[in-house]
Amino acid sequence: MARTLLLVEDNEMNREVLERRLTKRGYRVLTANNGEQAISIFRTEDLDLILMDLSLPVMDGWTATEKIRAIQDRHQVPIIALTAHAMSGDRQRALNSGCDEYETKPINLKNLLGKIEQLCSGADSGGAQE
Repeated sequence: MARTLLLVEDNEMNREVLERRLTKRGYRVLTANNGEQAISIFRTEDLDLILMDLSLPVMDGWTATEKIRAIQDRHQVPIIALTAHAMSGDRQRALNSGCDEYETKPINLKNLLGKIEQLCSGADSGGAQE
């Protein structure tokens, strides 16, 4: 069964390219344009992992991640921050908000796929899901 990923990205071109590349590799990819949509999808879908852009309209990725982490009725879905923010301290800020990993843009697909598999495999073996 295909793993379900939520891709939260406001840039349409980036979203479509990454969605296509992930789908081609066998993932089921749901998309959101902003943090509020991400939270709504998180509440209704059984997700294996979230790819969270941090600079989003309506609600940014840092806030959306914190709100997702505050929802106690769901297992801990791994979250990878996707961002052009590569300044000193940005990685730590993403991790502090609740992200499990951090990947800078432009996305290196090989690196990202490795992080996705590592985090999804860890969730499978960690007993996070029943």
